[in-house]
Amino acid sequence: MKYGFLSFNFSKISEILSRCGREKHLLFGSSIHGYILKSISNGDHVVVWNSLISMYSKCGQLSNARKVFDEMPLRDTVTWNSMTSAFLAVNELEKGFWYFKALLGCGSCSLDHASMTTMLSVCSGPEFFCTGTMLHSLMVFHGFEQVVSVRNALITAYFNCEKQGSARKVFDEMFEKNVITWTAMVSGLARCAMFKESLVLFQEMRRSCLANSLTYSSSLFACSGMRAVREGQQIHGLVLKSGIVADLCVDSALMDMYSKCGFMDDAYRVFKACEEPDDVFLTVILVGFAQNGLEERAFELFVKIVGKGIKVDANMVSAVLGAFGAYAPFALGKQIHTLVVKKCLEFNVFVCNGLINMYSKCGDLRESLKVFELMTHRNLVTWNSLIAAFARHGHGVEALQLYESMKSEYIEPTDVTFLSLLHACSHVGAIEKGMEFINSMSMVYKIEPRMEHYACVVDMLGRAGLVHEAKRYIEKLSVEPNAVLWQALLGACSIHSNAEVGEYAADRLLLLEPDSAAAYVLLANIYSSRRQWKKRAETILKMKEMNVKKDVGVSWVEIEKNVHCFVVEDKVHHQAEYIYEVLNALAAVIRDQEHVPDKLIFNNLIV
Repeated sequence: MKYGFLSFNFSKISEILSRCGREKHLLFGSSIHGYILKSISNGDHVVVWNSLISMYSKCGQLSNARKVFDEMPLRDTVTWNSMTSAFLAVNELEKGFWYFKALLGCGSCSLDHASMTTMLSVCSGPEFFCTGTMLHSLMVFHGFEQVVSVRNALITAYFNCEKQGSARKVFDEMFEKNVITWTAMVSGLARCAMFKESLVLFQEMRRSCLANSLTYSSSLFACSGMRAVREGQQIHGLVLKSGIVADLCVDSALMDMYSKCGFMDDAYRVFKACEEPDDVFLTVILVGFAQNGLEERAFELFVKIVGKGIKVDANMVSAVLGAFGAYAPFALGKQIHTLVVKKCLEFNVFVCNGLINMYSKCGDLRESLKVFELMTHRNLVTWNSLIAAFARHGHGVEALQLYESMKSEYIEPTDVTFLSLLHACSHVGAIEKGMEFINSMSMVYKIEPRMEHYACVVDMLGRAGLVHEAKRYIEKLSVEPNAVLWQALLGACSIHSNAEVGEYAADRLLLLEPDSAAAYVLLANIYSSRRQWKKRAETILKMKEMNVKKDVGVSWVEIEKNVHCFVVEDKVHHQAEYIYEVLNALAAVIRDQEHVPDKLIFNNLIV
């Protein structure tokens, strides 16, 4: 067979069509289709027509793929599989299932292992569990129960349907297991938060076969979930011994493990060793910096990424926005917002959620609200972010109104939502509403309150002056109170100068955290407000004897895109000498205007 000066056979044509599909060369592929129509009849060489279906479907031309299928007088199992996978790949499940059922009813063709694995790949989510069990039955009925590839797909399907027990049963019944089988189990257990079981199975696997990069990535993910840095370091050693180099998936998993365990120096070493980082790799290190209190390094890296012309995606932007807090350079945040608009990311829900948080933490609630109002799509995190923003700024009534709007859109709250709502109730003194929220968590939404929620209730009661009620609330809890609860109660006692309950709360707090500066400082403040100077002095003396240091208060100001931080009697700042000159000049002006405040009588007792 001749085409110009080249000689083709059917195998070569199929190979070229396959490449056209992979590389999305629709024009060239359709030209070959034209040549085929002129040269051979529809009944000849089914493999060529199957390649055409595959090429059109991979190029997104399902109507043409369907046309080729409809015009084929002779079809085999591969033909039906190609049509099934083509529609399933674009999430047209109904049509994909139709072709699969048609194959089942076809007298001239029968299921093969590809038919089963294709269908099992769709089963993702609890709602597909029944479908998975039916496919399992078909697998047994058609004699595929010991085909390793089908069993592997079934294990993955059960994990995706959140049926870990069924997946484990399939695994245990297998006579033959390969690296994909073991990896499916290690990965599945890790994704289901069964981290310890995943690592145990990984150790067992090493006695049977060699791990691959996906196995290592999955086991490192399990280490991240357990914050098991020792095991993670051992797996890092195995990776180096295995000879796996320049694998971005494994390196990303290593960085994630080290950063979540708080070992950012190790994470950064992995990052520096990578010559060609991809977007996922860069996102992981940005998140690591943000979550480990290294916000400035996250900002510096992001600026370098943009400066080098590396393509910035939504995940990277979301990661760096997560690093913003009260100390962050607000000017940089606004520049990132400009970049978001420039890169057409302003409609990405995750980026917008990050912008809402960034603006609210930097003190600009108005901009947070503006971002929220311009969003075309909002998810649960969006609502949580804005409710938290209003609660953070003391606008409790507006936060509660937002919650009602959220419910009107049939979005169910999470534990994070209730944390913000309780915080809002505390600020506006809505005690009844707050108690209603804490009770509805477990009774209506089946959410188990955390200590942070109980601490919000204690703070809410304490701010309202109900200090004794707050104390009784803690004592009646079914869980053992932790330091957070006693500190919340002690803070409330400090507000209302309640020495009796304050001493009780301080004793409980110091039993749990003997080096807690807050216990001494708050108790000293209570004594000061009651003019019990002797007790205050005793408290401060005991604090010094225990060598407990009070956290230094910090003030900050942003000038020309730089954030300047200060503490009392700061001498570290590079412009300290000039700053004190200005302060002394201001003090002189104040004295001239006779606005000198009374000297503190007990200067030597100030903490």
